[in-house]
Amino acid sequence: MPPPAATAERLLAVLPFSPSALRLALSSPYQVIARKWRPQTFADVVGQGHVVRTLRNAIGRGRIAHAYLLVGPRGTGKTSLARIFAKALNCTGGPLADFDPADPACLAIANGSFLDVIEIDGASNNGVDQVRDLRDTAQYAPAQGKFKIYIIDEVHMLSAAAFNALLKTLEEPPPHVKFVFATTDPQKVLPTIVSRCQRFDLKPIASALIVERLTKIAAEEKIEITAAALACIARMADGGMRDAQSILDQMISFCGTEISEPDVLDVYGLVAAGKIAALAAALAAGDHRQIVALVDDCDSSGRDLVRLLGDLQVLVRTALLDAIAQGGRSLALGGTPLTTEQLTRMLDALREGESGVKLGLTEKINFEVALLKAVDASRSRAIDSLIRELTALADETPAAVPAGAADGEKKKRLIDRLETGLAAALGLPVAGAKPGAPDGPGDLADETADHESGTVAPGSASAADADAPMGPGADEEAAFLATQHRTDVVLPPPIPAERGQPPKKHDLPPLDSLVSRIPADARAALDELFRAKFTAVRRMPETALKRE
Repeated sequence: MPPPAATAERLLAVLPFSPSALRLALSSPYQVIARKWRPQTFADVVGQGHVVRTLRNAIGRGRIAHAYLLVGPRGTGKTSLARIFAKALNCTGGPLADFDPADPACLAIANGSFLDVIEIDGASNNGVDQVRDLRDTAQYAPAQGKFKIYIIDEVHMLSAAAFNALLKTLEEPPPHVKFVFATTDPQKVLPTIVSRCQRFDLKPIASALIVERLTKIAAEEKIEITAAALACIARMADGGMRDAQSILDQMISFCGTEISEPDVLDVYGLVAAGKIAALAAALAAGDHRQIVALVDDCDSSGRDLVRLLGDLQVLVRTALLDAIAQGGRSLALGGTPLTTEQLTRMLDALREGESGVKLGLTEKINFEVALLKAVDASRSRAIDSLIRELTALADETPAAVPAGAADGEKKKRLIDRLETGLAAALGLPVAGAKPGAPDGPGDLADETADHESGTVAPGSASAADADAPMGPGADEEAAFLATQHRTDVVLPPPIPAERGQPPKKHDLPPLDSLVSRIPADARAALDELFRAKFTAVRRMPETALKRE
């Protein structure tokens, strides 16, 4: 039988690739970017400066606590910080904040062969028996370093009984024992555990920092990637550095050494930033046709509509913050001016439609409905805010009315100004008062002024209504309406009119007739504004009227 070395050489000779390539592959197995570029020192940690500063100061000043709780989203550096902290405590000559990553003890901690740094998975070791074993082994002195450090990842997965079994050891551990807990769900950790630890909340990493880190990694890996592609990766990572590195690793496998923005968009179904901005501008402008066209384009291209809805919410929120900073109005969405109230309603409608898009059977239809509801919500106005605006207009003194003008002229000018303010608030065109123009705001103002002044033009619709016979009790209603419009005139007590006789000169037509004369566009605007329609008139009894 030939020796093993001769057999290996014979096997290498018949392989389709060179023996040197095989030896290189066996000696240096491939490591994913997320593991290869894991932070090894405090200086390598990105986006968690508040945690790094606290830990460094604690080590430098000798104020090392016995238990730490690291809380934060996935991929933000919780486990990496725990290992770096363990290196700083057990390095040669430590504890040292600025340790040498090439130190043998640090290398052993990095590859998991250091005896005194024990990493435990809380999801698979969550019972009372495992915690009892931990409590028993913690009493022994460290074998290699100065401290015995227990790193428990996903500590919230421990059962309540396991937490209770750990309480006494966690509160008064031996001097050589340190605990570092990491979790993404701190609400499930018992308050009695949290109160015994120093808690650090790790925040999502900013997109700019992710782009900066990926740029450095790409340069070291000899990868050419555009800035737009890096921005897409950082946007999709959603604050997680590990997610961003995993995406970059996958894009390298897909594209090779050259990566562009369309490649990232095609692989992950993202929508380009320019198209997201165009869709947000269509929402602000209320362009339903453009909204439907853009949604059709995104859906036919296989884009992720759930991700697109989240990106739209980010843009609307940015515009809302801009409106708050600018004093109540923003032009950030395509140049269309929107108030803080409108942006808040739009953002709330998009948020409410998120569950329908995620869980609905027809994703595209639910997405379109959510966008159209957002447009409708941004066009609605709160009644109290509109009343405040109209009240402010009514309280102003009309500068264009002469001092000696008649009361009818003053009220006519006031009505015109109120109509203009209402049309501006609703985004409707202001119609000019042209002779003979039907159903215009000017006609409504003129007609109202005529009734208030007590004169009706012969042959007009108002005159026809005035000559029409009125039913029983119409005089009382007309007198009440007249007192509401003419507070400066004291009317005599109404005289019941006999059937078939015309009313007095100062009487107004019934309220039904007045409401029917409101122009169609004005009625539609009021219906849309107050979410109600005029249905009936309730007659007020005579005893309820107050006369001077």
